[in-house]
Amino acid sequence: MPETSQPDFKKLVRERLEGSSLSPTRETEIVEELSAHLCDRYEELLRTRITDEAAFGIVSRELEAHELIQQLRRVEQAASGVPTLGATSGSNVFEELCYDLRYAFRLLRLNPTFTLVAVVSLALGIGANTAIFELLNAVRLRTLPVRDPQHLALIKLDTHGKGITGEGIGGTTTFAQYEQVRDRNQGFSELAAWGNSTFDLNTGGEVHNARGIYVSGNYFSVLGVNPALGRLINPADDARGCGAPGVVISYPFWRREYAESGSVIGKVITLDGHPFTILGVSAPYFFGMEVGRQFDVAIPLCAEAIMRPEHSALTHLDSWWLTMFGRLKPDWTLERASAQLQAISPSILQQTLPTHYNPRDKKDYLNFQFSAVPGETGTSGLRRVYDSPLLLLLAITALVLLIACANLANLMLARASAREREIAIRLALGAARRRLIRQLLTESLLIAGIGAMAGLVIAHSVSRIIVSRLSTHDRPVFIDLSLDWRMFAFTALLAVITCVLFGLAPALRATSAAPSRAMNASGRTVISSRERNGLRRGLVVTQVALSLVLMVTALLFVRSLQHLMQMDVGFQRDGILITYADMTRLNLSKQQRLDYAAEMLENIRHLPGVQAAAQTNVVPASGFGWNESILVHDKRQGLSNFMRTSPGYFGTMGTPILLGRDFDDRDSATSPKVAVINQRFAEKILNTQNAVGMTFQTHSFEDRPALTFQVIGMVKNAKYGDVRDEFEPVAYVPAAQDDEPDGGPAYMVRTSLPMEHMTAEIKQSAMNMSPAISLDFRIFKTQINESLARERMLATLSGFFGVLAGVLAVVGIYGVISYMVVRRTNEIGVRMALGATRGNIVRLILREAGTLLGVGLAIGTVLAVIAGRAATSLLYGLKATDIATYGMAIGILGTVTCAASLLPAGRAAKLDPMVALREE
Repeated sequence: MPETSQPDFKKLVRERLEGSSLSPTRETEIVEELSAHLCDRYEELLRTRITDEAAFGIVSRELEAHELIQQLRRVEQAASGVPTLGATSGSNVFEELCYDLRYAFRLLRLNPTFTLVAVVSLALGIGANTAIFELLNAVRLRTLPVRDPQHLALIKLDTHGKGITGEGIGGTTTFAQYEQVRDRNQGFSELAAWGNSTFDLNTGGEVHNARGIYVSGNYFSVLGVNPALGRLINPADDARGCGAPGVVISYPFWRREYAESGSVIGKVITLDGHPFTILGVSAPYFFGMEVGRQFDVAIPLCAEAIMRPEHSALTHLDSWWLTMFGRLKPDWTLERASAQLQAISPSILQQTLPTHYNPRDKKDYLNFQFSAVPGETGTSGLRRVYDSPLLLLLAITALVLLIACANLANLMLARASAREREIAIRLALGAARRRLIRQLLTESLLIAGIGAMAGLVIAHSVSRIIVSRLSTHDRPVFIDLSLDWRMFAFTALLAVITCVLFGLAPALRATSAAPSRAMNASGRTVISSRERNGLRRGLVVTQVALSLVLMVTALLFVRSLQHLMQMDVGFQRDGILITYADMTRLNLSKQQRLDYAAEMLENIRHLPGVQAAAQTNVVPASGFGWNESILVHDKRQGLSNFMRTSPGYFGTMGTPILLGRDFDDRDSATSPKVAVINQRFAEKILNTQNAVGMTFQTHSFEDRPALTFQVIGMVKNAKYGDVRDEFEPVAYVPAAQDDEPDGGPAYMVRTSLPMEHMTAEIKQSAMNMSPAISLDFRIFKTQINESLARERMLATLSGFFGVLAGVLAVVGIYGVISYMVVRRTNEIGVRMALGATRGNIVRLILREAGTLLGVGLAIGTVLAVIAGRAATSLLYGLKATDIATYGMAIGILGTVTCAASLLPAGRAAKLDPMVALREE
């Protein structure tokens, strides 16, 4: 091939058509059309500055891979009865589908840049959606891996929104209620119960915790779970007053702690200092009935009295620690069983009424009702906390996918423009429009399929990362993320939907032109520019609008988290180490417990590097606490939280004392009871600004008289159970005046030394006192941050998706403006030849981009206000219509899109008018 002359494309096409049995006239027409198309393509490649040989090679390969040649042969065979391109009968449909797939694969292989952009965009969009759905599926939809889970029901106690003492601590029912419902229900073949706990595997020193569950003797049999080794707990193991019953360990715990040893059966395991014999290992697929929490050790209910001999929940009528479930009888429905439970509720509640409740609490308690709800998906605190955030994130990822589809639709429209002549020629030669649409959709489906498979891989990794971020030291999260049919169905559905969203409109548009217009030698545009550009502009406006919604949402969650992290909580977060000490194994008397706890505090205070230390029974922002009804002059004034602390607590925590004094040696077990209150207590309970010297009482119970406290000081408001909560009334009382010390104090230690060093010092100090003391350590700031795991997840994921949406929108607007510049090259040349300056051209292009941006931002603002209502309950410290947030989002999106538009505008301004005028 001579380098100085253009290749003979007519000869190349004739060689390819040899043996096609076309008539001479028809062959001449086809050669003319195809050679003109190849010539245009060749010149286009030369303009990219590649060599003549390379351009000829590319054109030759494209011709070789071109479906038109094959299609021409089929058209010529139509007269002899062979099915044509529009036929849909027999095996030809499957044959054409396979051909379309092969052809689509070749096209994608020949356009690697387009393929990469399309697949990556879809993989991110589908992967994000699938990852969130995978979590929703695992937490909300997946049934328990037990026998016939559809026949399981949970028994709940409907409290009608009335709070009672102890409600919701660890479970929904008491042991007495469980016994009554178990013995008197009629709709269940068996009823079982379980309650959560944590056991220390060590006998002293730093704790080694195992997640435990107390289970009724029939727990495993009701669920239909089989052992992997040994046997499971049965009713004989759960007899009231049992001595040292056996326990069952989970399969993961067996692998982790015993390396799958077959000789584990009969070995002794120590739980909170008590020895138990291992009876068996549960099935590998069973993790418990609570989604989000995996048990390590299962122990019979009767053993609870061994673990807590002084305060056994088996005998306390107000210990709410169990969850009941049962298996419905074959001829009973859930509604019928629930009705029967409601009918027997009054008599059961009368039998189990706690004697120390006040008259109002007794009345509320007797109006409660038992009912049955579906139990096939188990129960989950994780479900209650993360259900709404996950649904919101699924909506966010759906918008990201819509933006990706809009971007791909623009890319497909651009590709359709490049293939206009090819499609029009095929229509002129007899191909049915529906056949061409099917082929174009096949290309889209192939892209969507590859993107969906890549997205499934991404989703599986992303969902695991999310779960790991939700887990904290105190609350490790376990979620079964194994793939199931819902995951595959959801991903396949997304692939089909995305195929339609980004492929259908370009396919319809590409095949809508009259074939005669493609034969016009000077016309390279088959479809009306106004119609095509209108669709492209509409897609960009959609991208900008949806991107603004996502960016506003992301900024709302990020700023909400910042409010929680930076707000004044009333105490110091940094430099404080929490030390939980368990002294129950020392078997001390009540007075000895007080003395031992005080001695340990003094030892800690004298350690090198300790700036301050104090004792408390409630760690702030830990989710735990205790409250009492308060009476002033025998009139009930409301509820207040309580906390037992040692002298120096407020100085250790950095909580200012506003009035009065702190506790000191005068506040002993034999002196009158005193209290330090916070500002909220003074305002809400005592209705004063200066409460020092005033007295208040706690409500009396049948087994405990009313306690009177004199206020000796007032401190600044500080958060109690959760940093998200508003400031609540809090009464601080001296630890030395505790009438029922439990032997498990917590110490707040402020230090400037590294926490690892301080931990070692405290362990050595406790070991010197007694090796039987168990210790657990937490960094206070870390514990607070971990309590905000939900907000952190929303801020992180919505922020990532917001940035991704913004990038896609910028790419979309850049593509449209660049495409417009190319299509208007001749017009720009005319304008410049008539005197337009470069500034005029830049303003012309930016005006187009600004119009698209302005319309998109206007629509997006309205949508963001509507969508913001769904996020209101998850925000803290700002409203969903926060003006500053909207201003930031509009400013960021507007700036980056304008910057992206400057690039094609700059290229347009640098065009040589003479070169531009020569463009067709």
